[in-house]
Amino acid sequence: MTTGAPTPPQTGRPRRSALRRYLPLGIAAWAVLEIWLLIVIADAAGGLAVFLLLVAGFVAGAVVVKRAGRRAFRNLDEALRRGTTPAEGATPAEGTASGGGNGLLMLAGLLLMIPGVLSDAAGLLLLLPPVQTLVRRRTGHLVNRKLRVAAPGSLGDAFQQARIHRPDGKVVQGEVVRERRDDAPDEPRPPLNR
Repeated sequence: MTTGAPTPPQTGRPRRSALRRYLPLGIAAWAVLEIWLLIVIADAAGGLAVFLLLVAGFVAGAVVVKRAGRRAFRNLDEALRRGTTPAEGATPAEGTASGGGNGLLMLAGLLLMIPGVLSDAAGLLLLLPPVQTLVRRRTGHLVNRKLRVAAPGSLGDAFQQARIHRPDGKVVQGEVVRERRDDAPDEPRPPLNR
């Protein structure tokens, strides 16, 4: 299958994105900060208070994840009965239950379940509908922008339709499917040259 676009030549080492470069450092800094905050709270309120705080966060997160999962399953079931997709079948009165709302609720529940004060605060913030709306808009704009400027061979390009060139130069949208018969002999394939 050909995409019609030539692949750019590789020169030297590929450059790493800023996210891949700084994500491990950010995770390490977040973990150190979470541990430090738990130690500060333990010094001020005692070890039992920290333990109860962690258990309460875990239980609250489990309840939120369970509710979001049930709501997502209920929306999917209703949409399948109506013959629509879950995003189409949601009414405005359902609010956060439509589209990415269930995913954000599950993320909020997971953040509550992770031990730590910062993750609990982020999870509680994600439970607020205005914050969910803001996050949903920002991620939607980011994903759309990334897909628009996708380079050939990238993940964004994988979502584009395949183009197959005919010998006369016309481009045909579609996919090549070879039918294999059991009685047909195996055809030798030419070597791949890159």
